[in-house]
Amino acid sequence: MKQSLQLRLGQQLSMTPQLQQAIKLLQLSSLDLQTEIQQAVESNPLLEFEEPDNDVAASPVDQSDTNNSSDEVSDIEAAYATGGLDSQWPTSFNSSSNFNQSDKPTDFPASAQSLYSHLSAQINVIHLSDTDRLIADTIIDAINDDGYLIVLPEEIHASFHEALDITLEEVMAVLNMIQHLDPLGIGARDLQDCLRIQLEQQVPDDEKIHALASQIIRSHFQLLSHRDYAGIAKQLKTDSDSIQQAVQLIQQLNPRPGNAIEGVPTEYITPDVLVRKIKGRWLVILNGDIAPQIKVNDYYASLIKRADNSRDNQFLKNNLQEARWFLKSLSNRNDTLLKVASLIVEQQQDFLEHGEEHMKPMVLRDIAEVIDMHESTISRVTTQKYMHTPRGIFELKYFFSSHVSTASGGECSSTAIRAMIKKLITDEDDRKPFSDNKLAQLLEQRGIKVARRTIAKYRESLLIPPSNERRLRA
Repeated sequence: MKQSLQLRLGQQLSMTPQLQQAIKLLQLSSLDLQTEIQQAVESNPLLEFEEPDNDVAASPVDQSDTNNSSDEVSDIEAAYATGGLDSQWPTSFNSSSNFNQSDKPTDFPASAQSLYSHLSAQINVIHLSDTDRLIADTIIDAINDDGYLIVLPEEIHASFHEALDITLEEVMAVLNMIQHLDPLGIGARDLQDCLRIQLEQQVPDDEKIHALASQIIRSHFQLLSHRDYAGIAKQLKTDSDSIQQAVQLIQQLNPRPGNAIEGVPTEYITPDVLVRKIKGRWLVILNGDIAPQIKVNDYYASLIKRADNSRDNQFLKNNLQEARWFLKSLSNRNDTLLKVASLIVEQQQDFLEHGEEHMKPMVLRDIAEVIDMHESTISRVTTQKYMHTPRGIFELKYFFSSHVSTASGGECSSTAIRAMIKKLITDEDDRKPFSDNKLAQLLEQRGIKVARRTIAKYRESLLIPPSNERRLRA
């Protein structure tokens, strides 16, 4: 085959190093951004930290009155400086809880205690022989995070050297002692054993119901797991009301007692943007504490000579260019984040004023079209970025949700529908809880037509059991 040269014209998109850096900074969380800035300063001699000033980037949602915006920024800065917002702002970072002045981060331990250390601390205050302490340490080491013993007592006994002369009875005795430690039910071999241990250590309010619950766990656990309460009542020859009371008592027990001891250090969310209502207007400002302030080192920059092509001068030039790129990328990140947050607040003012039931449907495309950016960019901006509002702290993605058409031709956010379902169930009669069909009918009366299976999906996402289980728990 004859060889030949051909010239072809074409276009190809390629990302410059500057664009790659800007995209990388855009998608970083506040903690990752701090690490990235620290690494940039350590690797580039032209960058240095600077003392933070009091200037805070801010964006009032309503741009019609620009003369008052600087006064509003000053108001909020002064309030933060003097701590004057403590009485109005939530101090807890859980968006679904009630906010109390006492729930400040300083009131919590710096790190949580593991289940192993929690049990070991209790063992240390009990007078045990060296052999029993060795057995106890081995058993505790074989308990998983849920609180269950994952190794059979026979296997624990076999693991000891014959020279120790430890019997299986000694292992069982120490295991029984551990099962009486806090939290109740620890060291059980399965769910049935866990519930039995907890029930045995409870002081009964009603001895008859307590004895019935114990009998169900011991002898009819299979029927209980299948919720065959009629079958249990038939075999025990008792009335259904007593069975329901016994089942209710069992449901109050903890199937995973180890989870009561938090093994992961507590992590606190640092919001990226702060939202505050000043003089009747919603103001959005960037949190100046999420990242240290950096600048170009003026002394090293002054050493650069344009006409000098020496190795040292070229090194300074390259680092100066990289430093300016990095600073520009940081500035673009802040500007984009502020624009997106401001538009979210503008769209969701009803939510900020009245709560979840007034959340408006919104998708990434709605924001992307306004600020003329791609949806992927908006997705990066809203991932792992948090907004501090008077209603709590929310991830920016929380404000985006699908919609359901209403009878009037409008749209209702899925988040608002979930809030309505939760409120309806909260206000229902405990003796006659609403079924999913009934919930769909009640929403349809409000002009929102939602299928029963959609109601079930939303209810399950709220961790709300079906109507038959809610009736038993009433």
